[in-house]
Amino acid sequence: MAASKSAPSGPWPEGRAAAEEVYRREAGRVLATLIRLLGDFDLAEEARQEAFAAALEQWPKTGIPENPRAWLVNVGRNKAVDHIRRQATFRDKLPELKATLESSEEETSDDAAFGDDRLRLIFTCCHPALSMEAQVALTLRVICNLSTEAVARAFLLAEDTMAQRLTRAKRKIHDAGIPYETPEPPLLDERIEGVLAVLYLVFTEGYAATSGAELISRELCREAIRLARLLDLLLPERAPIKGLLALMLLHDARREARVTQAGDVVLLEDQDRDLWDRASITEGLALVDEALRMPGRVNAYAVQAAIAALHVQAANPEATDWRQIVGLYEVLLRLQPTPVVQLNHAAAVSMVDGPAKALQLVDSLAARGEFREYHLLHAARGRLLQQLGRREEARLAYQAALAGTRLAPERRLLTRRLQELDRKD
Repeated sequence: MAASKSAPSGPWPEGRAAAEEVYRREAGRVLATLIRLLGDFDLAEEARQEAFAAALEQWPKTGIPENPRAWLVNVGRNKAVDHIRRQATFRDKLPELKATLESSEEETSDDAAFGDDRLRLIFTCCHPALSMEAQVALTLRVICNLSTEAVARAFLLAEDTMAQRLTRAKRKIHDAGIPYETPEPPLLDERIEGVLAVLYLVFTEGYAATSGAELISRELCREAIRLARLLDLLLPERAPIKGLLALMLLHDARREARVTQAGDVVLLEDQDRDLWDRASITEGLALVDEALRMPGRVNAYAVQAAIAALHVQAANPEATDWRQIVGLYEVLLRLQPTPVVQLNHAAAVSMVDGPAKALQLVDSLAARGEFREYHLLHAARGRLLQQLGRREEARLAYQAALAGTRLAPERRLLTRRLQELDRKD
């Protein structure tokens, strides 16, 4: 076990605060390594909790170890061995576990090993054998270290329901023999796409919630960006990772300007650009440039980030380069022809060729039938009809959008749009 830093004689009150700070910084890394060593999610989580409890008791007296992360892993695995020894059903696993733990004694102080463990854990939680919903929930709970209560809030579920869902996901990892490993190079690019999709789902749910009283969940946005930074650190020189990180940073930079103090939506053209986070914009723009310059196929995240870059680089709405944005959306449509991309393309077209041309695109999308219940389609259609002076049709479109949204700020925005129509009657 690593030696401790020198500590003053007698109790050291600052030790508790130091232990709590270490927990915030190292909890994910410690858990990732304990899962690898113990081969069991629940046992590893319990061992981590016991290790941090020991730290809270000992560090105020002895000082912080030179390598607190390794200290916590060592204490946690010893606690796990004691736990297994006490349970008859696990005793047959004890010799094999002790041999594994002894062989890994040296690597617990190796930063590279810890990095590998975090990467293994990300790929395990985002394994394609799990449903996308389970992947997102496990990522939030295990990798982001959010409480089960916080994860349940993100899904608008009761805490006990989410706890059962997480238990089933962990059991499937065990029963299906999902390997705790980073995929070999031939599969890595394919699997990284799934991981990035999970992170973007976490971010988008935080950035533009699908239901509830608030538009933005800062906690989800922060955790998604943190994990993207981690992936960029552990898997450098991969354009999709840099593109996604850039996209999230550029969107998140506008966070403070996107809602009023009352929680109402502020559209991009009405936002106070002085409230935008310039440090995040600078970092995001550099990452966009890196992602677009890398060799290989252009990826959808980098194209979306390039669009976001054009928006944040404009000094005011009138200075926005809408023609270039339309061109980028046409590239994106070939890579990712989703309803959201098609609607955003139509919105950009309206700024270049007018609302009539954009309405043709939206009506073409609506005619396909499968998106008829998509509330954002009705909202976009209502806006275009309003701009064309077709008020009664706009009213019907806004009412259809209002019926389809569960997010309170969006409902208030649509209600204001309907009131605008009423004032012109």
